[in-house]
Amino acid sequence: MNPEKIEIFDTTLRDGEQVPGCKLNTEQKLVIAEKLDELGVDIIEAGFPISSPGDFYSVTEISKIVRNATVCGLTRANKKDIETAAEALKFAKKPRIHTGIGTSDNHIKFKFNSTREAVLERAIEAVKYAKTFVEDVEFYAEDAGRTDNEFLAKVCEEVIKAGATVLNIPDTTGYCLPEQYGAKMKYLRENVKGIEKAVLSCHCHNDLGLATANSISGVINGARQIECTINGLGERAGNTALEEVVMILRQHKDLNLDTNINSKMLNEMSLMVSELMGMPVQPNKAIVGSNAFAHSSGIHQDGVIKNRETYEIIDPAEVGVNESSIVLTARSGRSALAYRFKNIGFDVTKNELDYLYQEFLKIADTKKEVVNEDLQVMMATFSQKSV
Repeated sequence: MNPEKIEIFDTTLRDGEQVPGCKLNTEQKLVIAEKLDELGVDIIEAGFPISSPGDFYSVTEISKIVRNATVCGLTRANKKDIETAAEALKFAKKPRIHTGIGTSDNHIKFKFNSTREAVLERAIEAVKYAKTFVEDVEFYAEDAGRTDNEFLAKVCEEVIKAGATVLNIPDTTGYCLPEQYGAKMKYLRENVKGIEKAVLSCHCHNDLGLATANSISGVINGARQIECTINGLGERAGNTALEEVVMILRQHKDLNLDTNINSKMLNEMSLMVSELMGMPVQPNKAIVGSNAFAHSSGIHQDGVIKNRETYEIIDPAEVGVNESSIVLTARSGRSALAYRFKNIGFDVTKNELDYLYQEFLKIADTKKEVVNEDLQVMMATFSQKSV
């Protein structure tokens, strides 16, 4: 049975760019947008058009060059925002307006000084108005993670009637546990009349380190779109990482869910976004960190050398990494040392390895990592002694 498709909504150029210091110019955004389209994302959230003339221009220019993906612009639930987004998206082959409002009691009381009834009315009006410009309208219920399920279901039901094609259920503050977020999706699937007319979408933040887990729980419980960013960039602690959800779904074939992402581009995409945004990727970052396929423990190295799958569940080539890395440290064993010697052209005997390993440990105790140049010097010194 073919896996069911999960749509990937990339918001690197909107939510990801909200990270302090990550501001991109239009030219840089166009480079990323074109690459995202090539990567296979289904929707590119190109920006928040009314926020600045620069953002409006960027969304307009991105709309002109994207060939395959839907191009989306964010708005608040007011007419001026929606009109501006529609204007910015007029060149898009597949435009989407993403409008919405906070639905939690916290947002209703403290952000809007309003009532549930008034917020519901604003939500309906915003979707109806957006629908006069584009067919594809996504509604976000901001802070849905902390919104009462019964009220959230009512909002969803009414905006579907108003024409919403996608329902974004954001865990805006990263508060939910995976079982809570999954249960919320399940509740909506079972309690919203007309839910079959709209796609449920996960938009999770990483304040408690649960964005990826929550998104996976969301799709297991009926969501069919994940909103995410390259490298997990985003407000505060970031958003769901695109590369993580893509590879989780691809590895867990029992879920029978997959995406259209060309995973072999993930490492390249990560490096590009990191460089253009000036945001280094932490070495131990899942999938795209520099240590994701690096092994320094002797036990792990021996296992990987004998059979890669002993300690790697993903073939590095699947995500665009050339090969696993055997890093020589004081914790490395003889098999790793012999492996690295062989890689630089030296086949050593067991007796030679016993001697060289002791010399290696002396060097390893003084350095974080022993590199090929060190091995070359070791071998040259050993050869002179052997003559």
